[in-house]
Amino acid sequence: MRKSFYNNIICTGLGIKYPIFQGGMAWISDATLAIAVSEAGGLGIIAAGHAPGDVVRAEIRKAKEATIAPFGVNIMLMSPHVEEVAQVIAEEKVDVIITGAGNPGKYMKLWQGSKVIPVVASTALAKMMQRAGAFAVIAEGCEAGGHIGELTTMALVPQVCDVVDIPVIAAGGIGDGRGIAAAFMLGASGVQVGTRFLLADECTVHPHYKEMVLKANDIDTIATGKRLGHPVRALKNKFSRDYFSKEYDSSISNEELEALGSGSLQCAVKDGDKMNGCFMAGQISGLLNKEQSAKEIIEEMFTQAEEVLFTQQANFPEIKTVNFPK
Repeated sequence: MRKSFYNNIICTGLGIKYPIFQGGMAWISDATLAIAVSEAGGLGIIAAGHAPGDVVRAEIRKAKEATIAPFGVNIMLMSPHVEEVAQVIAEEKVDVIITGAGNPGKYMKLWQGSKVIPVVASTALAKMMQRAGAFAVIAEGCEAGGHIGELTTMALVPQVCDVVDIPVIAAGGIGDGRGIAAAFMLGASGVQVGTRFLLADECTVHPHYKEMVLKANDIDTIATGKRLGHPVRALKNKFSRDYFSKEYDSSISNEELEALGSGSLQCAVKDGDKMNGCFMAGQISGLLNKEQSAKEIIEEMFTQAEEVLFTQQANFPEIKTVNFPK
């Protein structure tokens, strides 16, 4: 493969070979998966989720012991342990800090020395994060699995690229090299991929979770939780369908809805309960049909992306060169 992607701002700024982040998926993105992705040349991400500080610290140290490659930690700002975890990742001097579900402005001073990259779902938050000193932003469309915003990746990414001067990483609905090529054409400098890494050999999620992703088709996800203001995309099953129907039942209180969802992700990740678990996954699930190592996933995606971009150049001979993102 040519070295077309190696020298863009994400690779040089973070010290990685390929401009790809592995998504920080709660209960799923542990040190084992992050190590594999970072060793393969991407940026592996440990997801803090709702875990307390000591658990996050243990995962960080496990990764430090296993690799000298850069890796990151995703901190969910809605976590009940957010203050504790924010302090832990500052003390551990993590290379990259990814934030989600909120505005990390109050922690930016604490995290000086790390590269902070917030997930954003709007241009307003993207501009705010640039002013706060973020290294880059992740513009994530609603095709993604897990917590989502309103805009699609196709609509969100170019709008964010137009309003900030820092690098933009595209996320949501990216599962192969065509998605990477499309992201670059929208102005992104890199991509974040979650659902495909669920199928990595090194991903320790329950086998039933991988089985459900592999069996999914293009319309097998559903977004729930809009009534509570925190929409989530997951695979359709008994749990997600029941939750969706109860969202629109006025006799069900918000407290009852909250209780219904409690523990459902862990039920999917750890127990593989196909009926009662919340199997978060993106709309790209229908495209995915095999398990591979993290290394194979990354190399296959970028080989295909390069082929797509050069093929399009051949289809439009008046375009003399393909300008890869900087």
